[in-house]
Amino acid sequence: MKVAETAWVTLEPPRFLPDEVDGRLLFERATERVREQMEGREPDTPKGGLGDIVMVPSVREARDRGVLHTVRPFARFMPDGVVWQDGTRVSVDAVIWCTGFRPDLSHLTSLGVLEGDGRIAVQNGRSVRQQRLWLLGYGDWTGAASATLAGITRSARNTSHDIQQFLATGKA
Repeated sequence: MKVAETAWVTLEPPRFLPDEVDGRLLFERATERVREQMEGREPDTPKGGLGDIVMVPSVREARDRGVLHTVRPFARFMPDGVVWQDGTRVSVDAVIWCTGFRPDLSHLTSLGVLEGDGRIAVQNGRSVRQQRLWLLGYGDWTGAASATLAGITRSARNTSHDIQQFLATGKA
């Protein structure tokens, strides 16, 4: 049973791969990029496909239910929700902040962590300037192939261990 209303917020409309693409090609590309990095070679930039949405069964089901539509970004957070660009305020119970291949981290400006290129200096996924901030999935600068299914598993495992250690001891 589906119980939640959702708003899928994207900067640009998403690109969906054809139903018959099962993601193996994307996985093979990501695996090869990690292998090249581990061998000390500069990975080739793949031609197309990365960033496109694979039509796994749950995505096809959502499409068939008519819920795969997106809205443009809201203007800001408020304590119990968001304010849309037109000033409309909407209460929300949860926000799941997912990354893309061209992230915008300007919402973290007040923390003083942004570099000139819009990224955050990290060491092992942890902000150098704000020790209570970790980043995952933003691309190779937050971990090898971390914006891919192949790479995020390792990054997430290591980061969750580091966060647990930080919370237990006050340092990671």
